Amino acid sequence: MARKWTFHPHDETAIRRMSAQLKVSPLLAQVLIARGMNDAEPARSFLDARLADLFEPSLLPGVDEAADRIVSAVNSKRRITIYGDYDVDGVTATSLLWHCLQLCGATVDYYIPCRMEEGYGINKAAISQLHEEDPSRLLISVDCGICSVEEADLARSLGLELIITDHHHLGTTLPEAAVLVHPRLPGSAYPFGDLCGVGVALKVAWAVCQRLGDGKKASPRMREFLKSAVGLTAIGTVADVVPLISENRVIVRYGLQSLREKSSLGLRALMQVSGLTEKPQLKADDIGFALAPRINAAGRLGQARLAVELLTTESSERAIMLANYLDELNRNRKTVERRILKQAKELIEAHPDWNEHKTLVLAHHEWHPGVIGIVASRVAEEFSKPAILISLKEDGTGTGSGRSYAGFDLYNGLSACSEFVTGFGGHQVAAGVRLNARQVDGLRESLASFAEKNFHPTEADTELRIDAEVLLSEVTVRAVQELDRLGPFGQCNPTPRFVASRVELAEPPKTMGEGDRHLAIRVRQNRTAMRAVAFGRGEWAAELKATSRPLNVSFAPVINSFGGFDRVELQLIDWNESVS
Repeated sequence: MARKWTFHPHDETAIRRMSAQLKVSPLLAQVLIARGMNDAEPARSFLDARLADLFEPSLLPGVDEAADRIVSAVNSKRRITIYGDYDVDGVTATSLLWHCLQLCGATVDYYIPCRMEEGYGINKAAISQLHEEDPSRLLISVDCGICSVEEADLARSLGLELIITDHHHLGTTLPEAAVLVHPRLPGSAYPFGDLCGVGVALKVAWAVCQRLGDGKKASPRMREFLKSAVGLTAIGTVADVVPLISENRVIVRYGLQSLREKSSLGLRALMQVSGLTEKPQLKADDIGFALAPRINAAGRLGQARLAVELLTTESSERAIMLANYLDELNRNRKTVERRILKQAKELIEAHPDWNEHKTLVLAHHEWHPGVIGIVASRVAEEFSKPAILISLKEDGTGTGSGRSYAGFDLYNGLSACSEFVTGFGGHQVAAGVRLNARQVDGLRESLASFAEKNFHPTEADTELRIDAEVLLSEVTVRAVQELDRLGPFGQCNPTPRFVASRVELAEPPKTMGEGDRHLAIRVRQNRTAMRAVAFGRGEWAAELKATSRPLNVSFAPVINSFGGFDRVELQLIDWNESVS
């Protein structure tokens, strides 16, 4: 389906008024208005968001009782074990809470399940093992557990105290743990329901620090810890692709600054191998494309504990060694990912009847279960339909990971196909699934049937919302730098998108990168020429070479500081031929 470009109406009077009231450029004023901020005060609050805008932890359902139980365990010298998920959100949440409890003098350790052997979430074998080792311990889950009904029942029957902190989709039955901490529990009045797992962990740590302070404020030492913990929280928030609005935007905004100024030994080493230490300013993309993939690679390849160790170590030598190892794992992950994507395309090509389905369910015995989620995203985007990729095991079972497209509710889709799976979890956009290998065909047909009845995407589901039409001459370094005040950018708060009409190719299109995956062009409008790149769109080169008409291009402007000089570069989002 071709993408429809949707423009916000241009209101010159409103733009001039907003520009004058906020003392900002007309371009920034126009973007603010396009994003629904028509009055100066809400716009000013958005631009000047402060750390003090974070909501008090006591508003979060369950956090007060959880903090009381944790403080009691600290004072009683009981062992506290943090049970974390193996992705970036879970790893950062585990590390954050571990740091907090260490500073509080607690006896604390952590448990991260192996992705390949134990799968997602709390598992019964781990519950039994942890209870056998120390039946008096307090177990705290982070970024998992809200659907672990049977596991919570087992913990309760054993007398193991369990606190569940999570943010994932709520099932029809809630687990009967000692305490549940979740922003969307039934009856919750928490003002923002889209915290990620480490965001919830930050609130728990904050509440613990309050109790160990004067009851309302943490001690100066713990306040410094909480400020540094915002950096860890920013990493998980960006990596988990939760909406970068409200609290999440504040967390990432100040977390990026914290990463630069207050990072642990491990994070500094990771930034070093990621090439970020020389950057004058970190952006959300630096987390998304540099830090998060390296942390995630450990979990995807079954070694998430090493990522937690990196983020908690107090040894410079160990930090450097672990950072280099995670960097190597990430390179290996990319190689595996490219092979799986190639095989996925070959499967689709070999089964043309699958093109008639509104969803894709693909399975292969050679696929690594830790990488299929990333590839599912690429398959969904390339084939414009929701996709589930399944790694088949020798024991006749399969583990799958799915990604949505154009608003399809993947969680509801899997719910409707529950007879073909042994377990699933997640939310509307992304989900995991377990099944018997013999049920792959049944799941494929059932999900396609559900989508045929319930999934009717329109242009609105794939439309590209444009903030403003501009001349290339207006997109100056100074203007783009001012637009950064709208950031950090991410889910629900995208980088400003513009359109320039009737531009011409200043030179033939080129491909770049391994396998010619990316596109580089140079466009000209009147006397202004600029470089534009489109990542993962190398196939556009041939299409652009074949056109002889002027182009309309949609893009997000960025600053390229290569060689010590700041230049505006366009990240090409879409293009079409100009017909007027």
